[in-house]
Amino acid sequence: MATEIKSKMSIHKPASEVYEAFADPEKMANYWFSSGTARVEQGKTITWRYEEYNAEGDIQVLETEENRKIVFSWGGVGEETVVTILLEQRESGNTIVLVTESGFKEDDPHLISKLLGQQQGWIYMLTCLKAYLENGIKTLRASLVH
Repeated sequence: MATEIKSKMSIHKPASEVYEAFADPEKMANYWFSSGTARVEQGKTITWRYEEYNAEGDIQVLETEENRKIVFSWGGVGEETVVTILLEQRESGNTIVLVTESGFKEDDPHLISKLLGQQQGWIYMLTCLKAYLENGIKTLRASLVH
């Protein structure tokens, strides 16, 4: 069984703008987490917070390639997964964003629900990112009701 999920979306902005929306915590606060303790850069450990859900978590930035790639790990001990965000700028000026999250435990009795939940979360985040970058909409983030 595949223990990774992939989510993909086209954003009508250049890769440099999409990359900055992920890397800059002030920009990220407009569509995803409410705050981050640092800019996304290789080798850093960053705390991302969701004030609305009274939640926070650390990420370890494993790799960055400006305007092309961000790789980080997150999750608790024994639950850690790796997220790879790839940006492919098209000649049209659009950027294809591909998010892959891998490392889910195949023997986890809750694997299917975790995969589905993460897939839904990534699609939601990408939708919020698209609305923010293309139309300046900042009100979609943190709208999910749990």
